[in-house]
Amino acid sequence: MWQRRRLLGALGASAAMPALAQFRVEISGVGATQIPIAVARFRDEAAGGQPIAAIVRANLERSGLFRGVDAPGVLDETSRPVMAEWRGRAVDALVLGSVTRLADGRFDVRYKLWDVVKGEDLGGQSQAVVAGDLRLAAHRISDAVYRQLTGEPGVFATRIAYVTKGNGRFTLNVADADGEAAQTALASPEPIISPAWSPDGKQLAYVSFETQKAVVWVQEVASGRRRVLANFRGSNSAPAWSPDGSQLALTLSRDGGSQLYLQPVAGGEPRRLATGSGGAIDTEPAFTADGRTLYFVSDRGGGPQIYRMPVAGGSVERVTFDGSYNISPAVSPDGRSLAYITRNGGAFKLMLMDLASRRVQALTDTSDDESPSFAPNSRLIIYATRAGGRDVLMTTTLDGRIKTRLLSSGLDVREPVWGPYGR
Repeated sequence: MWQRRRLLGALGASAAMPALAQFRVEISGVGATQIPIAVARFRDEAAGGQPIAAIVRANLERSGLFRGVDAPGVLDETSRPVMAEWRGRAVDALVLGSVTRLADGRFDVRYKLWDVVKGEDLGGQSQAVVAGDLRLAAHRISDAVYRQLTGEPGVFATRIAYVTKGNGRFTLNVADADGEAAQTALASPEPIISPAWSPDGKQLAYVSFETQKAVVWVQEVASGRRRVLANFRGSNSAPAWSPDGSQLALTLSRDGGSQLYLQPVAGGEPRRLATGSGGAIDTEPAFTADGRTLYFVSDRGGGPQIYRMPVAGGSVERVTFDGSYNISPAVSPDGRSLAYITRNGGAFKLMLMDLASRRVQALTDTSDDESPSFAPNSRLIIYATRAGGRDVLMTTTLDGRIKTRLLSSGLDVREPVWGPYGR
């Protein structure tokens, strides 16, 4: 039950707690076009106990759009940098800042961004935060710099959820987008799978086996309060929130076989969606951002493939044709791309389809990939894979060039899902 692929075992067959470890980030690959940026160590950042500049630099590098350049010394937002010196270091953009402890115990975090090429001051920000929010302040600076230099929103202040397994316990965790500052949402001796964020980021839906069967729960992230949403006869699995947050698409076997239903979040009777022919299994639903279309996995054609259908009802269209086994669809928020997992021989690999052209490319060279999930700006994908004898989390850019490995110590990590904007 640990791997979602095992939950699809019937579908495939028909076709033929310790303390949480801190993450560290390893970035590999070279992007085609990157902005060389220097982030100088913030003045007095050690007073807050968080390496603000290092967090900002790692965030920007992980996006694939920036290349970090070493910045010796300590400068702050009041400094007047000598642009010729920084241009000599092949720097296009420069971030300077400071951390100051206030009388009330909070910290004033400031930064300024410079366009080194033009020699222009691009402005900055000031945030007064408690010590526990210093990392969040660094993520917000990263988002602001990202937006100023690319014109697009950053995702560094968002969160991810994932499940760890260790010492016979399963733990659902919520962490910063870089994997740090993890907090436990639920711990259980039984498997927890398929976490899904609500559109407002305030709730998580997931499947827990704590009652010895698959049951869908909904839990408030802030308070930890939770309730059963689907505990019908048979299996209840694969929750996916509608974009308006009013309902969840689920896979239920209450009427025999595994079929798709829409379940109101407020409660009530679920409505059945697609009807698989000849006992076909339909599972792993995923909404498009406009809420009009549902992608899902079905073996109605003889093997597991990805299909789509109108949520309001209508004909079902097959989407994947390359390979005999394609599962775990994730639609990018901008509606342009579909990420999924394909089986090629004995290898499970992350794939990306351009939905307009139907062009498909493999994004990884690993062989046990699972559970892709897009960042809310559609620029990155988080997924699970196996490396070094451990289950680990990775992020990748859409061209597969820049990958980030989030490593934990002693725990297997799976089932990642990227949260929405806002906290």
